[in-house]
Amino acid sequence: MISNRCSYLPRKDVFEKRKWHLIDASNKILGRLSVEISCILLGKNKKFYSSHIDCGDFVVVINSDKIVLTGKKFYQKKYFTHSNYPGGVKIIPYSTLMLKNSKKVLFLSVKGMLPKNKLADKQIKRLKILNDDNNIHNVHFEKTIGR
Repeated sequence: MISNRCSYLPRKDVFEKRKWHLIDASNKILGRLSVEISCILLGKNKKFYSSHIDCGDFVVVINSDKIVLTGKKFYQKKYFTHSNYPGGVKIIPYSTLMLKNSKKVLFLSVKGMLPKNKLADKQIKRLKILNDDNNIHNVHFEKTIGR
């Protein structure tokens, strides 16, 4: 079955013209925001999307410390890591990680939604996360979401 998304492959210079998207994360739900960001990083919002081509755009997220979760997840959600040594388990509650490093919460959420391949390493580098909106660079943003 042939997909209707990409019936042709455009020239390479089309992919090199990447746009910048500004997203304001204040009072947005973590999961829904992560889906939106990952779709832009993958390039699914473009008409010539194909999974084997890196055609995504840059994303700048501001106000990452104002992300919210629904229900009791703020107190119940935990992040699990293991160092592969005996007794190397680290369990960090969401509330602690959000107070310590709110950028990492959004980064881990978006990274988990990207495919596990070599393209994901390039795509996640195009994500810029800021705690506040004071350090926005003078870039012409194509689309401003939630501002």
